[in-house]
Order: sequence, then structure tokens, then C-alpha cells
Amino acid sequence: MDKLILYSPAKINIGLNIIRKRNDGFHNLETIFYPLLLSDVLTFNKANKTILTSNSEEINHLHSDLVTDAITLLQEHTKKEFKVEINLKKNIPVGGGLGGGSSNAAVTLKAINQLYDLNLEYKTISDLALKLGSDVPYFLDPEPYFASSRGEVLSKINLLLSYPILIVNPGIHISTKWAFENLIIKKQDKRLSDIVFKKNVSLDDIKSLATNDFEEIVFTEYPEIKSIKDKLNNLDADFSLMTGSGSTVFGIFTNLQKARRAKAEFEEDYFTYLNFPVDQGSIT
Repeated sequence: MDKLILYSPAKINIGLNIIRKRNDGFHNLETIFYPLLLSDVLTFNKANKTILTSNSEEINHLHSDLVTDAITLLQEHTKKEFKVEINLKKNIPVGGGLGGGSSNAAVTLKAINQLYDLNLEYKTISDLALKLGSDVPYFLDPEPYFASSRGEVLSKINLLLSYPILIVNPGIHISTKWAFENLIIKKQDKRLSDIVFKKNVSLDDIKSLATNDFEEIVFTEYPEIKSIKDKLNNLDADFSLMTGSGSTVFGIFTNLQKARRAKAEFEEDYFTYLNFPVDQGSIT
């Protein structure tokens, strides 16, 4: 095999609670990772040297470093050299809490494993993925998961939202480092982990338990993001929340026409994406 084309999906965090700071500098957290149909597309070709190209002028060093670092980690692990031309068709907004860079890194690990017939086991690739970022292991198998520890301890949950999810990204880049440094960790009145024990997770469960600890500081610093959430609620979203440390906000609608009308209200000023269940497709 000399060429491989793979989709690299985005995710949202349905709830994000920081439990405590660890001795290693990371934080223990609880969240639900939920995959979107919104995806980047990566094309890998065996070549004489490694080159990364993209259709996006926004692609930053973080993304390119994550992709090339993924290759470097595999080279160090296998003691082999891999030379590939990589083209990244960027559809996921950069730096908005949708996990695009982490997803690209995970897909790169999988692609090199396939292209070069390395036959590495999932556990091995997952361990390498964690070295690239706390949420990179999730994108090796992007299904609905409850995540704990740094985000790498994954428990599959039975959650399939049969509702349209409207994604609104204002193009504000928020430093994850800044967000963690300024976050005041508070005791949780409700634990998102209660969802793990449910046979089926419903929208009512999400509405009851899902909060994002970063909203308070991010909304104070960037009131425009709060206004997006407020507007989603005023447009009859059944539930809305910021994903990750921002700046993307999503709204879950139980009525498709309301979701479409809400999209129309945002799309002139912001990136929007209306995510449907698999059998319905999506609207960008």
C-alpha cells in the first residue's frame, strides 16, 4: 500500500469538570467525548521525504508539530524511518475546542501503522498517542466515551443523540494553558461519572449533569462567547454548552426546523456546522 486517505473527525465535550490538579502538572477530569461528522481529510503518500501541505492558511505549528511528532514517535518506537507526503484538507476550525489537531495526530499514527504494515497493537498506539496529548488516544476509536484521569481513561457509553447539534465557532483562539492556570477548581455537586452506570444515556441525563467548568472564566474574559450560548438558548436550543476550553459552543435541538433557523442566525458572522445523526447527513 502506497497511498491512504483517512477522515479525521471533530468532537465535542458534553460536560467538562476538573476534579483536581495532579502532582505531574496535569489535571484529573471528567468529560464525555462525542464525535461529530465534521472531519478533516488526510491523504498519505509514501515519498522520498516527509512533507505536510494544507488547504488552510490557519494551520499552525501545533497541528504540523502533532502530525510530524506522531511520525517521529513511531520511528523511535520501531527503529524505522517513514517518509510520507501528507495533505491535510482542513475543515475543522483551529483552536476552538473541537480536537482537530489531536484527531489529526491520532489518524497519522493509524495511517503509518497501515501504510508500513507495522501491525502495532491498539495498546501500543494508544500509549504513543498519550505522549502527544491527553485526548489523542480518544481519536483512535472516536465513539461516545466517558473519559477520566487526564482524558485517556475511556469507558464506552450508550449515547446516540438523535437530534441535530449546531456548532458555532467565533474564531477566538483560547489558550488551554491560560484556561487551566486561571481555573478555580470547585467541588462538584453532581458527578458526570454517574452517566457511566446508565444503560442508556438520554438528553435529560445530559441536561441534568453536564456542565463545563471553563465557562465562567472564559465567558468573563470573552463575553462574545457567552452571548453565543445565550443566543442559542433564546433560539430554543434544548441544551447548550461550550466545548473544551472554548471557544466553540454547541446547541442540541429537538426540532430540526429550529436548528436550521438558528444556524441561519449565526452563519453570516461565524463558522457553523449542523450535525445530524448518521442516517440524515449534515449541513455546513
